[in-house]
Amino acid sequence: MTSNNNVRLVRNVRVKGIASAVPQEVKEVSSLYDTFGVESIDKIIASTGVERRHVVSSECSSDLCLAAAERLITDMSINKDSIDTLIFVSQTHDYTLPATACVLQERLGLSMHVAAFDVAMGCSGYVYGLWTAASLLSGGGSKRALLLVGDTISRIASPVDRSVAALFGDAGTATILDFEEGAPDMHFILGTDGRGAPNLVVPSGGFRDRDGTSTSTNEEGVRGPYDLYMNGAEIFAFTLARVPALVNALHDVNLGSAKAIDKYVFHQANRFMLDHLVKRMKLDREKVVLDVKNVGNTSCASIPLAITLDQRDNDATVSGRFMLAGFGVGYSWAGCIAEFDNVWVSPLTVTLSAAGEAMS
Repeated sequence: MTSNNNVRLVRNVRVKGIASAVPQEVKEVSSLYDTFGVESIDKIIASTGVERRHVVSSECSSDLCLAAAERLITDMSINKDSIDTLIFVSQTHDYTLPATACVLQERLGLSMHVAAFDVAMGCSGYVYGLWTAASLLSGGGSKRALLLVGDTISRIASPVDRSVAALFGDAGTATILDFEEGAPDMHFILGTDGRGAPNLVVPSGGFRDRDGTSTSTNEEGVRGPYDLYMNGAEIFAFTLARVPALVNALHDVNLGSAKAIDKYVFHQANRFMLDHLVKRMKLDREKVVLDVKNVGNTSCASIPLAITLDQRDNDATVSGRFMLAGFGVGYSWAGCIAEFDNVWVSPLTVTLSAAGEAMS
């Protein structure tokens, strides 16, 4: 096995179950014909592979994650008191404070002995969340973790910004991980290059610029300071520079195993980007999951959502050696190799378009 010092080894942890939820409302990309023109939108559909997205009306990421968690807990007959760690990964939190994980603890009816906290990550967030949860479990500080990962990027994407209006959908996911002595090792590689932060950003709304005075990404009639800005060319260049090296490093790790990679599940950015990566890395296309047609780019939720969608016509459990990789906003990237052994995958949950209750 590789001696790469950047590889982070986690032992005695197993992924037990995955569930995903999307909002009921569906928006067809073709509905943007009047805004951008038929020719322009047809080119976007052909390039991105996105034909429609599930989008929220007033719901939050936590509402979607709650639905996924409740489905998973029910389907797996999980005793809620057995969950001792709750991690919420999102860029679209309910509040500046408190942590959304604290609110979800109460909404889910979990024990007050649970450790609950937020992680603010985007496209690489699912793998970062897995690493965080698995590290806590491996270290003996936790026995069962509930990882909730979701975003509602449609709420920060300007509907008249050609670069984002047709791309992003909303989703929430839930994953159960357990401490299990002797479980196959999990290997992670994570990285960060903050120089890329300005290329995918919402410049205002945080404490750096709460009042929306930033003009760094403003474009009159297209986006304001509270809207998502994406420099697609720079994001694509970053992806080509970092992801093949990440995948190759994970392949080096896998040389220590006699098992081949059974499935590659990358962040579902768009079809053009993933097809380009597959060709560049000479991967077996049949092993690479690509499912953006009906859901779009769902940010940090895209990897578990892709696993859910990939299982829709198959058995309720999935097994095999999986390579997962997320990359994007930050810049941030993260990959792992994990052995799935009869991991429960719940059918996709479609939530009613009604927001959860705010704190009283």
